[in-house]
Amino acid sequence: MRLWLLLAAVAVLGQDAGKRIYTARCVGCHGEDGSGGGHGPGILAGRIRSRQAVSDVIRNGIPGTGMPAFSFGAAELGAVADYVVTLKTAPEDASAVTGDATRGARMFGEKCTGCHMVRGRGGVLGPDLTVAGQRSATKLRAQLAKPGGASVTLTLRDGRVVKGVAKNRSPFDVQLLGADGRLQLLRRELIVSEKEEPSLMPAVTEGREDLVAYLKTLKQEPGVAAGAEVGPGITFAEITKPRAGDWPSYNGRLDGNRYSSLAQINRANVGGVAARWMFPIAGAPGALQTTPVVVDGVMFVTSVNEAFALDARSGREIWHYKRARTKGLAGDAASGINRGVAVLGDRVFMATDDAHLIALHRATGQLIWDVVMADYRENYGATGAPLVVGDLVVAGISGGDEGVRGFLDAYKASTGERVWRFWTIPAHGEKGSETWVGRALEHGCGTTWLTGTYDTASGTLYWPTGNPCPDYNGDERKGDNLYTDSVVALDAKTGRLRWHYQFTPHDLHDWDATEPPVLVDFEGRKLLVQGNRNGFFYTLDRETGKVLRAEPFVKKLTWASGIGADGRPMLLPGHAPTEEGQRTCPNVAGAANWTSTAFVPGTGLYYFFAQESCNIYSKNGEWWQAGESFYGGGTRPSPGDDGGKFLKAIDLRTGKTAWEIPNIGGGILGSGLMATAGGLLFYGDGRGAFVAADSSSGKLLWHFNTGQAWKGGPMTYSVDGKQYVAIAAGTTIVSFGLN
Repeated sequence: MRLWLLLAAVAVLGQDAGKRIYTARCVGCHGEDGSGGGHGPGILAGRIRSRQAVSDVIRNGIPGTGMPAFSFGAAELGAVADYVVTLKTAPEDASAVTGDATRGARMFGEKCTGCHMVRGRGGVLGPDLTVAGQRSATKLRAQLAKPGGASVTLTLRDGRVVKGVAKNRSPFDVQLLGADGRLQLLRRELIVSEKEEPSLMPAVTEGREDLVAYLKTLKQEPGVAAGAEVGPGITFAEITKPRAGDWPSYNGRLDGNRYSSLAQINRANVGGVAARWMFPIAGAPGALQTTPVVVDGVMFVTSVNEAFALDARSGREIWHYKRARTKGLAGDAASGINRGVAVLGDRVFMATDDAHLIALHRATGQLIWDVVMADYRENYGATGAPLVVGDLVVAGISGGDEGVRGFLDAYKASTGERVWRFWTIPAHGEKGSETWVGRALEHGCGTTWLTGTYDTASGTLYWPTGNPCPDYNGDERKGDNLYTDSVVALDAKTGRLRWHYQFTPHDLHDWDATEPPVLVDFEGRKLLVQGNRNGFFYTLDRETGKVLRAEPFVKKLTWASGIGADGRPMLLPGHAPTEEGQRTCPNVAGAANWTSTAFVPGTGLYYFFAQESCNIYSKNGEWWQAGESFYGGGTRPSPGDDGGKFLKAIDLRTGKTAWEIPNIGGGILGSGLMATAGGLLFYGDGRGAFVAADSSSGKLLWHFNTGQAWKGGPMTYSVDGKQYVAIAAGTTIVSFGLN
């Protein structure tokens, strides 16, 4: 008994000390009870609940959010963390809740779901109540008796009167979420008058205790498929044939070709282009790899585990969704890569670093559903932008050097329910497993981290796959190692394999086939074209997978003399990695890489980045371990073999280089390319300049120096009749337009 009393006394003293520190250091931002203060958000909701997780946030801060790091001693840190945990999990006297939760749920369904969302279902005009049960019953009663949040009525110059909730206001604009649930971005010059109104939510008197009882049951955030039918917004038909001014998918078009019909900015006036706005993403772990998506004048961009909606005219933030980065990841996911979103209806879809796929509401950023694609503790991650195909969201995974088993998934856009999975590495006994002789099959990689393309006429999905593992040692994976280094053509509705083509069988040099598989209709043929990492430019019949042409596009190519009539490379001897090291060209980064490419219809010219380089490749016997890469060797520079980087224009009629821009800078050329009907080719060079070249000749016409690294692709859009070109420069989104 004495020991129990002593421990209880210590706990109380610790809580008192934690409360004193919290009151002195935290109340100003987070409020006395943790529900929010004058300078910061509430901390009662959210996933950070354990003592250790709270301690980590206090000790490290949250970069880019205004939450600083605190240098408490161990005892102080433990005390304040314990107190915060008590706030987030504070028990409440059950007798304080006297209503009937069943009646309250019925009342909520009848009167509240039009405005409030719970676990992905309901409206967005009011706050999301998914975790309303984490608030005290006293606070819930007060909010129901006297709802907060004024509404506003705007009279516009065109005579319209709109009413709703002003999400953001400035001297220059009003971002209004209308009573109909539509987001409207209104410039001040369009508004004649603005009238403050009472809250759109009436005070609740009858049945209030029942409603409180129901709300107190809501404590679990969406962690599994929830959601409802996709609401109105952009249709799949409008993604298939984008509306003028929209860029509704990762490449702008489902065929993967970054070509836009916009021509307001053209060869004649590109000299007048200037930066119109910038949006920095604070706390981004490195140069952004996102490609902006624009629909209805709203731009969506991402960093790792973050999504932003911006007014595409001004760059002003509309909403921001964020979750904490995952610890213990391996490979690309651990470095904080995210390449963007997909959209459909009222949804925005993105992948998280720990291989989740989530759906957010397009107008508010509220979480609708959250599904787990794979276990990150087995080295899985996700970095790519999903692709919407019909009513499905297709998403791949990363971990391509970490020994995962690759796959591609398709989920219902409405609920997040998985519809099909295609394994890029067959299981023992399945067709294709005979191409893996040895014990590497279970950790064969072949990941799907770059966004694929889609043929609307045939309903075929084309997805590129990554290298086999271990990367440089093939001793335990003799054979072709299907379906690595391939493009797989799948029935989009079922995931069934229609055909595949493997660019580099039994790859020993980490030459992923994750370069864009672009679909082109040219001279009466339905083609798939790709400048592959292995140094060959391929033209395939996209209906059959047959190789029509394969030509080298670099001079430093030592591993094969060509591609035979059977589509297989004609290997040259002496290029398997050894323990001592073996020189082979191209290098591990490849003669080409994952960045976006472009094709201008009618000209026959296809554009991509290329480099002349070699490496010394070596192998070792290291085997797979959780949390570590699975290279089975390594690479080092080959002295004197750096031959430079180029922007190449390939003539599809011959497969040969029509023209090139040499010496476009050092470093990885990560910007990719985008072509327009204005006769322009946009890209970022290796020295930090954003460049416009003549797409017919390669003549340099304009540039803007940013001094930033490029990892994200350019795109173009128009709003209110004005064309813009946008790109991620370092950690900042920059949008350009004519003066």
